[in-house]
Amino acid sequence: MGRVVAIEGSVVDVVFAGEEPPFLNEALVVETPSGPLTLEALRFIEKDRVRCIALGKTTGLKRGLQVKRTSRPVEVPVGDVVLGRVIDLFGRPLDRGTPPVSDTYLPIHRPSPELRSQMVIPEVYETGIKVIDLLCPFIKGGKVGLFGGAGVGKTVVLMEFIYKAVKVYSGVSVFAGIGERIREGHELYEEMKRTGVLEHTVIVLGQMNEPPGVRYRVVMTALSISEYFRDVKGRDVLLLMDNIFRFIQAGSEVSSLLGRVPSKSGYQSTMFSEISEIQERITSTTQASITSVQAVYVPADDITDPAITAIMPHLDTVIILSRSLAAKGLYPAVDPLNSRSKLLNPEVVGVDHYSVARQVRETLSRYYELQDIIAMLGMDELTPEDRVVVNRARRLERFLTQPFFLTEPFTGKKGKHVALRDTIRGCKEILEGRYDHLDERLFYMIGDTKELDV
Repeated sequence: MGRVVAIEGSVVDVVFAGEEPPFLNEALVVETPSGPLTLEALRFIEKDRVRCIALGKTTGLKRGLQVKRTSRPVEVPVGDVVLGRVIDLFGRPLDRGTPPVSDTYLPIHRPSPELRSQMVIPEVYETGIKVIDLLCPFIKGGKVGLFGGAGVGKTVVLMEFIYKAVKVYSGVSVFAGIGERIREGHELYEEMKRTGVLEHTVIVLGQMNEPPGVRYRVVMTALSISEYFRDVKGRDVLLLMDNIFRFIQAGSEVSSLLGRVPSKSGYQSTMFSEISEIQERITSTTQASITSVQAVYVPADDITDPAITAIMPHLDTVIILSRSLAAKGLYPAVDPLNSRSKLLNPEVVGVDHYSVARQVRETLSRYYELQDIIAMLGMDELTPEDRVVVNRARRLERFLTQPFFLTEPFTGKKGKHVALRDTIRGCKEILEGRYDHLDERLFYMIGDTKELDV
């Protein structure tokens, strides 16, 4: 037993006088008038004094209360019992259902897989989204970053990936809502019920109104659940995190509360190691794979922000959402020039795919270079060759838009899943000038070019 001696916000100091002190990351339980509260030991202040972070609201907490050791870290239920459920950091239900009871409980702090057990063979994970499959393909078992400012469509693209993972690949999806607004969590839950993917999905929420310790650790719960399906059940998992930037913000709050000195940029000095701790657990093994898609909020649309540059080196595919494309109504608003993937080389995707992707990028790049001239002087001042490039680029821009299954109720357009071979063929036909005689508006929000009335 220990005793609470100091409370500052979500940070609680506990003294274990004459007792064996807890180990780091051990879960401690204190009984408050509001019910039991779990603390996590994070820092030793003195030999018998431990600084802890509260993993819940501290209402009713006061000095002198007894704290009990559990001799283990926070553990969560894993397995089929959590499928179709909305749970919190501890595996407790948030969907008004009965608490999930499992035969297996795993700690949220676990080591990454050994190097010899990891699978590093690059394999394309086809999403059915044209612009992504063509220009920045996913790696099965890889890590994908979805970068964008507020309101450019990150969450919608994430939800579409869940739909594709369940409907097309019959896999398991785990959604980690880090600092989610409760409105967003409710919309996500209802949307999954409507589309029939909820029974194959686990939603783990650390809501925006929760203390920083909850938002800081909720991603660990999602990781442990994913690892169980990968290592024990042998099932491919799609792990979605919205939003990884809020994990960094929560870590910054925790770091400040613990009394650590921040770095020059204002972020916590341990930011790089904290990001690495979760990223290294996301990998493919000989049993199955975890493919991760992480939404990353870009503060003030500044892609050079220290938090953004700390995340990027861990990613295999970087998808940057463009505010200018979103303003034109070109959804998904994927920036075709700045988005990239390690998988896009001829040895992996094939010469045909690589060649078409490169031509599409060159055509769109030339079009963006000419936009200032077009705005000032008009199309008539361009050379005949540049006019052809601009016309084809505008058709490509619209062809790379696509109606989503998740947005059917709002747009009235039926969602489309486009095979990669059809995307390559359609882009190749546009680049060759086969559709130069058609109005560019016909290419907007279609699936395959076979839908065009040639």
